Amino acid sequence: MDWQGQKLAEQIMQIMLLVFAVTAFVAGYVLGSFQMMVLVYAGGVTLTGLITIPNWPFFNRHPLNWLDPSEAEKHPKPQVTVISKKKGSKK
Repeated sequence: MDWQGQKLAEQIMQIMLLVFAVTAFVAGYVLGSFQMMVLVYAGGVTLTGLITIPNWPFFNRHPLNWLDPSEAEKHPKPQVTVISKKKGSKK
């Protein structure tokens, strides 16, 4: 899953959970049943998970181009130099 796919999955998840929460509340209120509210919301969470958790092809529309290993060997990593500061002694 690429970065844009992760963003899309997050947006879909938030929208679906909000819609199912409102739907579950309305259904539970109209029917006067807490059990129905919980079942509708649980079904919504399950459906949301089935849509957003797997790595579906539409989440991979913008693949990352990784550096080829042979090309990476031509450009070594920069070396980090550590400069230690000596504290002066007080007299």
